[in-house]
Amino acid sequence: MPEIVRKIALDAMGSDHGPEAIVDGALAALDKTPHSILLVGKDDVLARLLRDKGYSLSRDSRVSIVPAPDVISMHASPSEAVRIKTSSIYVAAELARQKQADGLVSAGNTGATMAVTKLRWRSLPGVSRPGIAAVIPSQTQPCILVDVGANVDCKPRHLFHFAIMGAVYAKEILHLTQPRIGLLSIGEEQIKGNAQTAAAFNLFKDSDLNFVGNVEGQNILEGGADVIVCDGFVGNVVLKFGEALASHMLTHLKKRLKTSWIASLAALAIMPTLRRFKQEVDPDEFGGAPLLGVNGICIICHGATNPKAIMNAIRVAGDFSAHRLNQQIVEEIAAHAPAPSKAFQA
Repeated sequence: MPEIVRKIALDAMGSDHGPEAIVDGALAALDKTPHSILLVGKDDVLARLLRDKGYSLSRDSRVSIVPAPDVISMHASPSEAVRIKTSSIYVAAELARQKQADGLVSAGNTGATMAVTKLRWRSLPGVSRPGIAAVIPSQTQPCILVDVGANVDCKPRHLFHFAIMGAVYAKEILHLTQPRIGLLSIGEEQIKGNAQTAAAFNLFKDSDLNFVGNVEGQNILEGGADVIVCDGFVGNVVLKFGEALASHMLTHLKKRLKTSWIASLAALAIMPTLRRFKQEVDPDEFGGAPLLGVNGICIICHGATNPKAIMNAIRVAGDFSAHRLNQQIVEEIAAHAPAPSKAFQA
């Protein structure tokens, strides 16, 4: 079955390192996906970059430029991003809202991206709060951690909706038929945790979700659950610590393998294994994190992203659209809505 072609709006100006890495990722995506790309940003800068890289724009080319003269800095407030309607993130979001693009990818200011998409797209019906979902490698297979930064403070019903949306994502993208859902806490016993997790535990337990109970930090890497739910404060700390730890381990190992000729010789023998290991733990392989629960497709990348991450984010945006995840989220939210209770409404 041939891949479905999508049109992806790419915020080309928002990353920490400027538009070049974004453009390189877009061009790499042309070889790896069938999608066409709308580069949104300063048209003179983007046109020059494309020329320098030997890409010629034409009527039938898969890359086109949509002018947006302003850039939202990493230090700008979300309210500022909403006001500046000529910024690259705002224009890219409008392209998706007006159905001129099937999805949006941004490595810009995360708060600004969320503010613009939530304001212009709104939440999906029934969703109490959108959440950012990140794919995390584990000993068995990747799992999904949600929320990793969209909501610092959460109520039990928000965690419940994160679980439903994460389960849909796990089914369609990770191809898991019955995703196991865990609630991140400080102990496996029901009595462990704070008031938030205690109330959320009861919601999960009384639902027909495949809830496996509380999971602790080590269970994330052990494969204790396929979808792990937490508030955005905790999730963001876990995500960034895990990514930094993996990078540190690889850097430290490379240094050790250069300490002697014997170690260097051993490095040659195990190089294929090291490459596979790097691929398994490299967050760039997973292509950014989708903002689940908004009425559109938004993939959020790191500000310090590289071309490979952008390429994979474009791929993920296309997969998200092809699998009609938003429609399935709406259906699952409605199907799993619990009876009114103090815990759910808290």
